[in-house]
Amino acid sequence: MFSLFSSRFRRPLVAWFRRHGRSLPWRETADPYAILVSEFMLQQTQVATVLPYYERWLARFPDFAALARADESAVLHAWQGLGYYARARNLHATARAVRENFHGVLPRDAATISTLPGVGRYTAGAIASFAFDQAEPIVDANIARLLSRLTNLHTAIDTAAGRDRLWQTATALLPRSGGRLHNSALMELGALVCLPRRPLCAQCPVRQFCAATNPAELPRKKTRRHIVRLDESHAFVLCRKRVLLEQSAARWRGMWILPRLETAPRAQPLLRLDFPFTHHRITLSVFAQPYSPNERQSWISLGVLDRLPLPSPHRRALAQLLPRQKLCSTFSGA
Repeated sequence: MFSLFSSRFRRPLVAWFRRHGRSLPWRETADPYAILVSEFMLQQTQVATVLPYYERWLARFPDFAALARADESAVLHAWQGLGYYARARNLHATARAVRENFHGVLPRDAATISTLPGVGRYTAGAIASFAFDQAEPIVDANIARLLSRLTNLHTAIDTAAGRDRLWQTATALLPRSGGRLHNSALMELGALVCLPRRPLCAQCPVRQFCAATNPAELPRKKTRRHIVRLDESHAFVLCRKRVLLEQSAARWRGMWILPRLETAPRAQPLLRLDFPFTHHRITLSVFAQPYSPNERQSWISLGVLDRLPLPSPHRRALAQLLPRQKLCSTFSGA
Protein backbone atom coordinates (compact mmCIF):
# COMPACT_ATOMS: atom_id res chain seq x y z
CA MET A 1 0.00 0.00 0.00
CA PHE A 2 1.25 3.48 -0.87
CA SER A 3 2.03 5.85 1.97
CA LEU A 4 -0.86 8.11 2.92
CA PHE A 5 1.64 10.91 3.49
CA SER A 6 3.05 11.16 -0.02
CA SER A 7 2.49 12.89 -3.33
CA ARG A 8 1.03 9.61 -4.63
CA PHE A 9 -1.94 10.23 -2.33
CA ARG A 10 -2.28 13.93 -3.13
CA ARG A 11 -2.16 13.62 -6.94
CA PRO A 12 -5.39 11.62 -7.42
CA LEU A 13 -7.10 13.65 -4.68
CA VAL A 14 -6.38 16.95 -6.41
CA ALA A 15 -7.17 15.55 -9.85
CA TRP A 16 -10.58 14.39 -8.57
CA PHE A 17 -11.27 17.78 -7.02
CA ARG A 18 -10.45 19.63 -10.25
CA ARG A 19 -13.05 17.50 -12.05
CA HIS A 20 -15.77 17.23 -9.40
CA GLY A 21 -15.36 20.11 -6.94
CA ARG A 22 -18.38 22.36 -6.62
CA SER A 23 -18.23 25.95 -7.79
CA LEU A 24 -18.87 27.93 -4.61
CA PRO A 25 -18.56 31.72 -4.36
CA TRP A 26 -15.98 31.65 -1.56
CA ARG A 27 -13.83 29.37 -3.71
CA GLU A 28 -13.89 31.92 -6.54
CA THR A 29 -12.25 34.67 -4.50
CA ALA A 30 -9.05 35.27 -2.56
CA ASP A 31 -10.57 38.23 -0.67
CA PRO A 32 -9.71 37.56 3.00
CA TYR A 33 -12.85 39.32 4.23
CA ALA A 34 -15.20 37.33 1.99
CA ILE A 35 -13.50 34.08 2.99
CA LEU A 36 -13.68 34.96 6.68
CA VAL A 37 -17.42 35.67 6.33
CA SER A 38 -17.95 32.30 4.66
CA GLU A 39 -16.07 30.46 7.40
CA PHE A 40 -18.14 32.08 10.14
CA MET A 41 -21.38 31.28 8.30
CA LEU A 42 -20.42 27.68 7.53
CA GLN A 43 -19.85 26.82 11.19
CA GLN A 44 -22.58 24.24 12.00
CA THR A 45 -24.56 25.28 8.90
CA GLN A 46 -24.92 23.55 5.54
CA VAL A 47 -23.64 25.06 2.30
CA ALA A 48 -27.11 25.25 0.70
CA THR A 49 -28.41 27.28 3.66
CA VAL A 50 -25.44 29.64 3.68
CA LEU A 51 -25.37 30.55 -0.03
CA PRO A 52 -28.20 33.17 -0.12
CA TYR A 53 -27.14 34.68 3.21
CA TYR A 54 -23.54 34.98 2.02
CA GLU A 55 -24.49 36.91 -1.12
CA ARG A 56 -26.83 39.25 0.74
CA TRP A 57 -24.29 39.83 3.51
CA LEU A 58 -21.54 40.87 1.10
CA ALA A 59 -23.95 43.21 -0.69
CA ARG A 60 -24.83 44.85 2.62
CA PHE A 61 -21.39 44.70 4.30
CA PRO A 62 -18.84 44.41 1.46
CA ASP A 63 -15.68 44.77 3.54
CA PHE A 64 -14.24 45.05 7.04
CA ALA A 65 -14.82 48.81 7.14
CA ALA A 66 -18.53 48.54 6.29
CA LEU A 67 -19.12 45.82 8.86
CA ALA A 68 -17.13 47.63 11.54
CA ARG A 69 -19.27 50.77 11.04
CA ALA A 70 -22.57 48.89 11.34
CA ASP A 71 -24.54 48.78 14.58
CA GLU A 72 -25.31 45.44 16.22
CA SER A 73 -29.00 45.57 15.34
CA ALA A 74 -28.23 45.78 11.61
CA VAL A 75 -25.74 42.91 11.91
CA LEU A 76 -28.21 40.67 13.74
CA HIS A 77 -30.95 41.54 11.27
CA ALA A 78 -28.74 40.49 8.33
CA TRP A 79 -27.88 37.24 10.13
CA GLN A 80 -31.39 36.26 11.25
CA GLY A 81 -32.36 32.81 10.09
CA LEU A 82 -28.83 31.41 10.25
CA GLY A 83 -28.99 30.77 13.99
CA TYR A 84 -26.13 30.58 16.51
CA TYR A 85 -26.09 34.39 16.73
CA ALA A 86 -22.85 34.48 18.70
CA ARG A 87 -21.21 33.94 15.30
CA ALA A 88 -22.66 37.22 14.03
CA ARG A 89 -21.51 39.09 17.12
CA ASN A 90 -18.02 37.59 16.84
CA LEU A 91 -17.82 38.43 13.15
CA HIS A 92 -18.84 42.00 13.96
CA ALA A 93 -16.24 42.18 16.74
CA THR A 94 -13.59 40.73 14.42
CA ALA A 95 -14.24 43.43 11.81
CA ARG A 96 -13.76 46.09 14.48
CA ALA A 97 -10.60 44.39 15.77
CA VAL A 98 -9.15 44.28 12.24
CA ARG A 99 -9.96 47.96 11.79
CA GLU A 100 -8.51 49.02 15.14
CA ASN A 101 -5.54 46.65 15.51
CA PHE A 102 -4.47 45.84 11.94
CA HIS A 103 -5.36 49.01 10.00
CA GLY A 104 -8.24 47.25 8.27
CA VAL A 105 -6.08 44.46 6.80
CA LEU A 106 -6.50 40.87 7.95
CA PRO A 107 -3.19 39.38 9.16
CA ARG A 108 -1.83 36.53 7.06
CA ASP A 109 -0.57 34.08 9.68
CA ALA A 110 -2.86 31.60 11.41
CA ALA A 111 -1.46 32.33 14.87
CA THR A 112 -2.45 36.00 14.70
CA ILE A 113 -5.76 35.27 13.00
CA SER A 114 -6.61 32.92 15.88
CA THR A 115 -6.49 35.86 18.32
CA LEU A 116 -9.56 37.44 16.69
CA PRO A 117 -12.99 37.04 18.35
CA GLY A 118 -14.67 33.72 17.64
CA VAL A 119 -11.73 32.36 15.63
CA GLY A 120 -10.51 28.96 16.75
CA ARG A 121 -7.86 26.62 15.42
CA TYR A 122 -9.90 25.39 12.47
CA THR A 123 -11.13 28.82 11.34
CA ALA A 124 -7.67 30.37 11.61
CA GLY A 125 -6.14 27.59 9.53
CA ALA A 126 -8.95 27.73 6.98
CA ILE A 127 -8.59 31.49 6.47
CA ALA A 128 -4.79 31.28 6.20
CA SER A 129 -5.18 28.41 3.74
CA PHE A 130 -8.02 29.66 1.56
CA ALA A 131 -7.21 33.39 1.61
CA PHE A 132 -3.40 33.23 1.58
CA ASP A 133 -2.74 29.72 0.17
CA GLN A 134 -0.68 28.75 3.20
CA ALA A 135 -0.03 25.10 4.06
CA GLU A 136 -2.03 25.02 7.30
CA PRO A 137 -3.84 21.92 8.61
CA ILE A 138 -7.59 22.10 9.06
CA VAL A 139 -10.04 19.60 10.53
CA ASP A 140 -13.74 20.21 10.06
CA ALA A 141 -16.51 17.60 10.29
CA ASN A 142 -15.99 16.37 6.73
CA ILE A 143 -12.23 16.10 7.05
CA ALA A 144 -12.51 14.45 10.47
CA ARG A 145 -14.74 11.74 9.00
CA LEU A 146 -12.42 11.24 6.04
CA LEU A 147 -9.24 11.06 8.11
CA SER A 148 -10.76 8.72 10.68
CA ARG A 149 -11.56 6.27 7.87
CA LEU A 150 -8.28 6.66 6.01
CA THR A 151 -6.39 5.77 9.20
CA ASN A 152 -9.02 3.36 10.61
CA LEU A 153 -9.17 5.46 13.77
CA HIS A 154 -11.27 3.79 16.46
CA THR A 155 -10.68 6.46 19.11
CA ALA A 156 -13.73 8.72 19.54
CA ILE A 157 -13.06 11.86 17.54
CA ASP A 158 -14.80 14.11 20.09
CA THR A 159 -12.24 13.24 22.78
CA ALA A 160 -8.91 14.99 23.32
CA ALA A 161 -7.01 11.91 22.14
CA GLY A 162 -9.16 11.57 19.03
CA ARG A 163 -8.84 15.24 18.12
CA ASP A 164 -5.07 15.11 18.58
CA ARG A 165 -4.80 12.14 16.23
CA LEU A 166 -6.86 13.90 13.57
CA TRP A 167 -4.82 17.09 13.72
CA GLN A 168 -1.57 15.11 13.61
CA THR A 169 -2.78 13.29 10.50
CA ALA A 170 -3.96 16.52 8.84
CA THR A 171 -0.57 18.10 9.52
CA ALA A 172 1.33 15.11 8.15
CA LEU A 173 -0.79 15.14 4.96
CA LEU A 174 0.04 18.76 4.10
CA PRO A 175 2.03 19.55 0.99
CA ARG A 176 4.85 22.07 1.32
CA SER A 177 2.77 24.68 -0.52
CA GLY A 178 -0.67 25.02 -2.07
CA GLY A 179 -2.75 24.70 1.05
CA ARG A 180 -5.86 26.12 -0.62
CA LEU A 181 -6.19 23.37 -3.21
CA HIS A 182 -5.20 20.55 -0.85
CA ASN A 183 -7.60 21.49 1.94
CA SER A 184 -10.44 22.24 -0.48
CA ALA A 185 -10.01 18.78 -2.00
CA LEU A 186 -10.06 17.06 1.40
CA MET A 187 -13.19 18.93 2.47
CA GLU A 188 -14.97 18.22 -0.80
CA LEU A 189 -14.14 14.52 -0.74
CA GLY A 190 -15.66 14.31 2.73
CA ALA A 191 -18.73 16.28 1.65
CA LEU A 192 -19.48 14.44 -1.61
CA VAL A 193 -18.01 10.94 -1.36
CA CYS A 194 -16.96 9.98 2.18
CA LEU A 195 -20.52 10.43 3.44
CA PRO A 196 -21.59 9.87 7.05
CA ARG A 197 -23.75 6.75 6.78
CA ARG A 198 -23.26 5.46 3.23
CA PRO A 199 -19.79 6.33 1.97
CA LEU A 200 -19.42 6.03 -1.80
CA CYS A 201 -16.20 4.03 -1.59
CA ALA A 202 -16.34 2.88 -5.21
CA GLN A 203 -16.16 6.53 -6.31
CA CYS A 204 -13.30 7.48 -3.97
CA PRO A 205 -10.13 8.57 -5.82
CA VAL A 206 -7.91 7.56 -2.86
CA ARG A 207 -9.62 4.33 -1.82
CA GLN A 208 -6.36 2.37 -2.26
CA PHE A 209 -4.95 4.37 0.65
CA CYS A 210 -7.91 3.77 2.98
CA ALA A 211 -7.25 1.50 5.97
CA ALA A 212 -10.87 1.31 7.18
CA THR A 213 -12.22 -2.21 7.47
CA ASN A 214 -15.80 -0.96 7.89
CA PRO A 215 -15.99 2.71 6.83
CA ALA A 216 -19.68 3.12 7.67
CA GLU A 217 -18.92 2.49 11.36
CA LEU A 218 -16.44 5.38 11.51
CA PRO A 219 -15.90 7.90 12.90
CA ARG A 220 -16.63 6.88 16.45
CA LYS A 221 -18.02 9.39 18.93
CA LYS A 222 -18.88 9.47 22.60
CA THR A 223 -22.45 8.75 23.61
CA ARG A 224 -24.67 11.56 22.45
CA ARG A 225 -25.78 14.05 25.06
CA HIS A 226 -29.37 13.67 26.21
CA ILE A 227 -31.72 16.21 24.62
CA VAL A 228 -33.34 18.38 27.29
CA ARG A 229 -36.91 19.51 26.68
CA LEU A 230 -37.83 23.00 27.83
CA ASP A 231 -41.09 24.98 27.80
CA GLU A 232 -41.03 28.74 27.34
CA SER A 233 -44.05 31.01 27.66
CA HIS A 234 -44.46 34.38 25.94
CA ALA A 235 -47.19 36.97 25.58
CA PHE A 236 -48.80 38.26 22.42
CA VAL A 237 -50.04 41.82 22.97
CA LEU A 238 -51.37 43.75 19.97
CA CYS A 239 -53.06 47.13 19.87
CA ARG A 240 -53.54 49.84 17.23
CA LYS A 241 -51.22 48.18 14.70
CA ARG A 242 -48.46 47.87 17.27
CA VAL A 243 -47.13 44.75 18.93
CA LEU A 244 -45.31 44.61 22.25
CA LEU A 245 -41.79 43.17 21.94
CA GLU A 246 -38.90 42.70 24.35
CA GLN A 247 -35.20 43.14 23.62
CA SER A 248 -33.57 39.93 24.81
CA ALA A 249 -30.68 40.02 27.25
CA ALA A 250 -30.17 36.25 27.28
CA ARG A 251 -30.07 33.63 24.53
CA TRP A 252 -30.85 36.04 21.68
CA ARG A 253 -29.07 39.03 23.18
CA GLY A 254 -29.89 42.23 21.31
CA MET A 255 -32.71 40.68 19.27
CA TRP A 256 -36.43 41.33 19.70
CA ILE A 257 -38.71 38.61 21.04
CA LEU A 258 -42.27 38.27 22.31
CA PRO A 259 -42.43 39.31 25.99
CA ARG A 260 -41.43 36.51 28.35
CA LEU A 261 -43.83 35.17 30.97
CA GLU A 262 -42.42 33.85 34.24
CA THR A 263 -45.17 31.23 34.48
CA ALA A 264 -47.53 29.78 31.90
CA PRO A 265 -51.15 30.96 32.23
CA ARG A 266 -53.86 28.33 32.68
CA ALA A 267 -55.53 29.42 29.45
CA GLN A 268 -54.98 27.65 26.15
CA PRO A 269 -52.11 29.20 24.15
CA LEU A 270 -52.78 30.94 20.88
CA LEU A 271 -49.87 29.03 19.35
CA ARG A 272 -47.28 26.38 20.15
CA LEU A 273 -44.04 25.94 18.21
CA ASP A 274 -41.25 23.41 18.72
CA PHE A 275 -37.70 24.27 17.77
CA PRO A 276 -34.25 22.74 18.44
CA PHE A 277 -31.54 24.74 20.15
CA THR A 278 -28.11 23.15 20.66
CA HIS A 279 -28.79 20.28 23.12
CA HIS A 280 -32.34 21.37 23.87
CA ARG A 281 -35.72 21.09 22.24
CA ILE A 282 -37.86 24.03 23.20
CA THR A 283 -41.63 24.41 23.04
CA LEU A 284 -42.59 28.04 22.57
CA SER A 285 -46.12 28.74 23.86
CA VAL A 286 -47.70 32.12 23.11
CA PHE A 287 -50.63 33.47 25.14
CA ALA A 288 -52.95 36.46 24.73
CA GLN A 289 -53.44 38.20 28.03
CA PRO A 290 -53.24 41.57 29.82
CA TYR A 291 -49.64 42.66 30.16
CA SER A 292 -47.70 45.54 31.72
CA PRO A 293 -44.63 46.60 29.72
CA ASN A 294 -41.28 46.86 31.50
CA GLU A 295 -38.13 48.83 30.68
CA ARG A 296 -36.84 46.26 28.14
CA GLN A 297 -40.08 46.24 26.17
CA SER A 298 -41.39 48.57 23.50
CA TRP A 299 -44.43 49.00 21.30
CA ILE A 300 -43.34 48.25 17.74
CA SER A 301 -45.26 49.35 14.68
CA LEU A 302 -46.16 46.43 12.43
CA GLY A 303 -44.70 48.36 9.51
CA VAL A 304 -41.15 48.12 10.84
CA LEU A 305 -41.11 44.48 11.95
CA ASP A 306 -39.25 43.39 8.81
CA ARG A 307 -36.39 45.74 9.69
CA LEU A 308 -35.91 44.40 13.22
CA PRO A 309 -33.71 41.43 14.16
CA LEU A 310 -36.06 38.69 15.39
CA PRO A 311 -35.05 35.07 16.01
CA SER A 312 -36.74 32.63 13.64
CA PRO A 313 -39.14 31.04 16.19
CA HIS A 314 -40.51 34.43 17.22
CA ARG A 315 -40.72 35.67 13.64
CA ARG A 316 -42.60 32.49 12.72
CA ALA A 317 -44.96 32.99 15.66
CA LEU A 318 -45.73 36.56 14.61
CA ALA A 319 -46.21 35.54 10.99
CA GLN A 320 -48.86 33.03 12.08
CA LEU A 321 -50.55 35.17 14.72
CA LEU A 322 -50.78 38.61 13.12
CA PRO A 323 -53.00 37.76 10.14
CA ARG A 324 -55.68 36.15 12.34
CA GLN A 325 -55.75 38.69 15.19
CA LYS A 326 -58.12 41.65 15.28
CA LEU A 327 -57.91 42.24 18.99
CA CYS A 328 -56.62 45.01 21.18
CA SER A 329 -55.39 43.25 24.29
CA THR A 330 -56.01 44.88 27.63
CA PHE A 331 -52.85 46.19 29.19
CA SER A 332 -51.78 48.80 31.66
CA GLY A 333 -49.72 51.81 30.74
CA ALA A 334 -50.65 51.98 27.04
